[in-house]
Amino acid sequence: MSERAAPFYCPYCGDEDLRPSEEGGHGAWECRACARAFKLSFLGLLARRPAADSPQGGAS
Repeated sequence: MSERAAPFYCPYCGDEDLRPSEEGGHGAWECRACARAFKLSFLGLLARRPAADSPQGGAS
């Protein structure tokens, strides 16, 4: 199964009436409620950094 994830709601109006955009290419979506088009893309993974305020070594 290699299906891509789809957005659940429009990032502008919050409506769920989304369709893949034929004109926008890969990752482009159209919202039928507010008539906006937007594009989603994966930028990459973030490097994990240890949290400065996380407890080290258990409970005190």
